Amino acid sequence: QVQLVESGGGLVQPGGSLTLSCASSVRIPGDNAMGWYRQAPGKQRELVAVIASGGSTNYADSVKGRFTVSRDNAKNTVYLQMNSLKAEDTAVYYCNLAGNTPLGRRYDYWGQGTQVTVSS
Repeated sequence: QVQLVESGGGLVQPGGSLTLSCASSVRIPGDNAMGWYRQAPGKQRELVAVIASGGSTNYADSVKGRFTVSRDNAKNTVYLQMNSLKAEDTAVYYCNLAGNTPLGRRYDYWGQGTQVTVSS
């Protein structure tokens, strides 16, 4: 069973920084994408940033230039460096691991979520 363990959330002032980490308990063979989604109260879950096995990235327009996603394949870990945080970044952040096994089986795993609150 794959588990995604997140850490690094918390309370930060506007303009501050936080780094989120997410480690997968299992390394799944083949290409995949690891990344972060977020859900604010009363809103739908939305993509924040994802990074593929080969290193290509995709960001939400709202975080471009402020957030950086990276991964350490040897540690099965994805990171989200968040700078210049704004109140509107307040949400529960969820880690995601998705891809296809070498046999073509689709998988899609989620972490338990970590709260990020940006407030003075």
